[in-house]
Amino acid sequence: MRKLSGLSDAQLRTPVQPLGWSPLGLVQHLSWVERRWMRWGFAAEDVLAYPPGGDEAEWIIPVGTPTAEIMAAYRSEVTTSTSLAAAADLADKASLGGRFRTPDQAPSLGRILFHLLQEYARHVGQLDVARELIDGATGE
Repeated sequence: MRKLSGLSDAQLRTPVQPLGWSPLGLVQHLSWVERRWMRWGFAAEDVLAYPPGGDEAEWIIPVGTPTAEIMAAYRSEVTTSTSLAAAADLADKASLGGRFRTPDQAPSLGRILFHLLQEYARHVGQLDVARELIDGATGE
């Protein structure tokens, strides 16, 4: 959120070239990532794992969707993920029936969280580049 601070609504929504996605689109994508790995994956909840339109649609903000709605959805997914992780041990295996169908497929919570750490590290680095292209701001 700190890396998005100070951007106007138009800057949040406008795809950054040559990247092809907007900062708000990245937030929406991360909402889906949280949902897929923690709710559908670890907890085996019966949730929609991909938006209609698949991977590409994760990055596109529907016309008329308020920025606050995208941010609230992201925060909600993170809150749910945090609660699921807090109630389990890192060695606990993902429940079966959602993303993972067999015990051999089911990773531990620690492995899932490590994957999420890698995903965030990659995307926050990309967001650094996007932010510099938008307004020249750089950060740590």
